[in-house]
Amino acid sequence: MNNLEEKTLKTEPIYNGRIISLQVDEVELPNGKTSKREIVKHPGAVAVIAVTAENKMVMVEQYRKALEKTIIEIPAGKLEKGEEPAICAKRELEEETGYDCESIELLTSFYTSPGFADEIVHIYIAHGLTKKENAAELDEDEFVNLKEITLEEAQELILEQRIFDAKTMFAVQYLQIASLTK
Repeated sequence: MNNLEEKTLKTEPIYNGRIISLQVDEVELPNGKTSKREIVKHPGAVAVIAVTAENKMVMVEQYRKALEKTIIEIPAGKLEKGEEPAICAKRELEEETGYDCESIELLTSFYTSPGFADEIVHIYIAHGLTKKENAAELDEDEFVNLKEITLEEAQELILEQRIFDAKTMFAVQYLQIASLTK
């Protein structure tokens, strides 16, 4: 055990939902005292940076109940149990946007809120986009508007707080840096 590790003494499940579960862990702190940790368990997610031949970012506009507002995001979705992230990324790209891709490449992965959740998001970049005629359909409780926007428009949307989530801001920043190195 390293000098910062917290040993789990007891786990109390609180809630098991379709997307998340919540538990309270009693832990032994490095100094020997005990404390409680509220933890959100999440199966993980993927997000896809997709840029058309016209150099436009493929995004979706979606209402987010937790925020009580509509925001613009890169296509993303939750991993199904046992699903490979790259397969999930291609599936989500098609379901949410109607686009397929020749190949998909993992750029990075990051934890969204490590202070209380174990959710990890895998960010992919799609290469060789093509619009499908018979694309997979959205989940029955999912409603999105397809957006294709330039990098400059994306930067404006960040300032307007219409793009307001970390994964999409990462995507815009990644593409900004990539455009500077060309």
